[in-house]
Amino acid sequence: MASKNLEKQLNILDYALSSLWRRRLKSLSVLLVFAAVIFLLASFQMVTQALSDKAAQVLAYTPEITLQKMSAGRQEAIPLAYREQLAGVFGIRRVVPRIWGYYFDEVRLANYTVMGMDFNEMPEGARLDTALASGTMPAPDEQGRVVIGHSIKKALALGGRDTFSLFRPDLSLKAFTISGEFSQETDILTNDLIVMSLADARDLYAIPAGKVTDLCVYVANPKEIGTIAKKISAALPAVRVLTRPQIQKTYQVVFGWRSGFGSICLLTALAAFVILAWDKASGLSPEERREIAILKVLGWETSDILAVRFWESVIVSGLACLVGITAAYIHVVYFAGSIFRPVLMGWSVLRPELHLLPRLAAGDILLILAFTVIPYLAATVIPAWRSATVPADSALGG
Repeated sequence: MASKNLEKQLNILDYALSSLWRRRLKSLSVLLVFAAVIFLLASFQMVTQALSDKAAQVLAYTPEITLQKMSAGRQEAIPLAYREQLAGVFGIRRVVPRIWGYYFDEVRLANYTVMGMDFNEMPEGARLDTALASGTMPAPDEQGRVVIGHSIKKALALGGRDTFSLFRPDLSLKAFTISGEFSQETDILTNDLIVMSLADARDLYAIPAGKVTDLCVYVANPKEIGTIAKKISAALPAVRVLTRPQIQKTYQVVFGWRSGFGSICLLTALAAFVILAWDKASGLSPEERREIAILKVLGWETSDILAVRFWESVIVSGLACLVGITAAYIHVVYFAGSIFRPVLMGWSVLRPELHLLPRLAAGDILLILAFTVIPYLAATVIPAWRSATVPADSALGG
């Protein structure tokens, strides 16, 4: 009995394949549209997930707690003397001053990230040389020497030169000499970055002596970040305390908002596909109705006709998923998700050349199938059922 049913399904599958081949141009057009919709949805999901993973990797190296002074809701320079007030907070391993700012290049309309700090005070400062493609990190007492990111050299059009100048707030020029260049492997962190000593950064931004923009707090036990942050807030009520988990949540919210915006844009393509499927579900062509009527005259049952349409839909859906998801994977791996990166990575002119690793969870695949395969199955099986329930003589007569 089981072998007969299997033989019957194989024969129906053979008929479904031959039916698709007879209507190969129509089947191919549906397959391409179907695959394009799946490609867009899968690509967007893969790029969003890959960028979220990259951000999580980057934030793993940020300080556990960052302190910034606020006045009237805006950030201002924080006194270095605050470090002495933190000396009594148990659990703090080290407090490192940092000047972190942005420099807008009006000629090239690009923003550079400028960071000034004493690398010898950083817990992992000795390992920074391993992130360089060439040169060395500047010593704390070396003035005017910087390490630049991969895109800075191109943006400044340095060519073979290793010197450049930036404007101070009073429009006087400050000269810098390049002592090293970051590796492209760290582009997600260093692509638009200029690293210099604390004294040079203070001079460039005209920050008074004894002040910086941030205090980076490193704790002995990461499980006590929340407790230590509360103690710091109590000791320094005028200071904004940012913990690493809070920054990670902020990045998740940002990517979530941008991915939501992109998803709304993709809904237009999805809506077009659903409308196409619904229009197809409203009825079959005269040739398809005549084919169903002839099959019923030859003794086919309604369930057999539905099985043919089901197998046709499964074949088209399976091929479309295979082509769409494969194309999406290639798009993310070899083209770094170039279609959706401008939406998800923001307004920066200097974007890093990322090598994204796509990751598509089972839930994402089920979501894509629910939005694409189910409408298409409904669009093929429902009209076939409606035509199969009409008497054969009526269908042939119509």
